[in-house]
Amino acid sequence: MAEITSVCVYCGSQMGNDPRHRETAAAFGRELAGQGVALVYGGGRIGLMGVVADAVLQAGGKVIGIIPTFLNKVEIGHQHVTELHVVESMHTRKHKMFEMADAFVILPGGLGTLDEAFEIITWRQLNLHDKPIILVNHQNYWQPFLALFDAVIEGGFASVASRRLFTVVDSPAGVLDAIRAAGPEGVPERPERL
Repeated sequence: MAEITSVCVYCGSQMGNDPRHRETAAAFGRELAGQGVALVYGGGRIGLMGVVADAVLQAGGKVIGIIPTFLNKVEIGHQHVTELHVVESMHTRKHKMFEMADAFVILPGGLGTLDEAFEIITWRQLNLHDKPIILVNHQNYWQPFLALFDAVIEGGFASVASRRLFTVVDSPAGVLDAIRAAGPEGVPERPERL
């Protein structure tokens, strides 16, 4: 694929119980900055989102945050990022993140992260984009997600080819290589029934 200039990261607005996830988020932020890749993310200063953003900034990288007005008003927005776009709604936020990114990386997170993960994977299934999606299954955090995905396939609600919509890696060390190795050739054909 073409050169990667920006990566959208979906991850938790909370820290989670396992401190190793924080270490993973920080390591990935440093990796992005070290390779000159801008971070596009939800604009928060809290949780794993804040950890990734801070790590990129501390390593001299570029951070583009996109946050809806109602979250920025309660002081969740990260005021020290390179660019902070304040938008009117969650829908606008997600679409702008999509537009500004060359690829998507899913780190551990909660319900919002699940929402973003399912949406960006579904958009790829519908041929709305061909950007790589990388799921970082650190400490097997996403194993239940993968089991659900397999259950949907086994139940006949998605094709086996759907597993090619995203790539799974175990640590942040393999993310950028996985993005560079991915490409539109792996996108399944649009199913006859949606």
